[in-house]
Amino acid sequence: MVKLLSFYQGRDSKKPSGGYRARPYKVKRKALGGGPPTNTALSDTEVRRIIRVFGGNTKVKAVAVQYANLYIPSERKAVKVRIVRIVETPANRELAKRQVIVKGAIIETERGRAVVTSRPGQDGIVNAVLIEK
Repeated sequence: MVKLLSFYQGRDSKKPSGGYRARPYKVKRKALGGGPPTNTALSDTEVRRIIRVFGGNTKVKAVAVQYANLYIPSERKAVKVRIVRIVETPANRELAKRQVIVKGAIIETERGRAVVTSRPGQDGIVNAVLIEK
């Protein structure tokens, strides 16, 4: 499937930004085309999407997750726990309102609150570190 350049991630100086317009001397390349955000949601089932990326590699995107790999610093071990809810997202209030799991989001798990350290939309998995008081 050909990736459309509707999500262009290069420097697009054809768009006016504060009156600045530069001459487009580069052609839009397929390598600079991106995709829509994954917006990983909390769900009862685990849904992952495997897509082909540049260079023929594959990327696993977590569309819906139920569990997280929780690292407990005091015990120095990681356990698989169920995610109860998304508490807050310091990066963007709107993402917290829509219950989207991103890196840096604070989630409530069975073992307590934790901060997400992985990028679920890029890595396909939720890794988190327990916040110990």
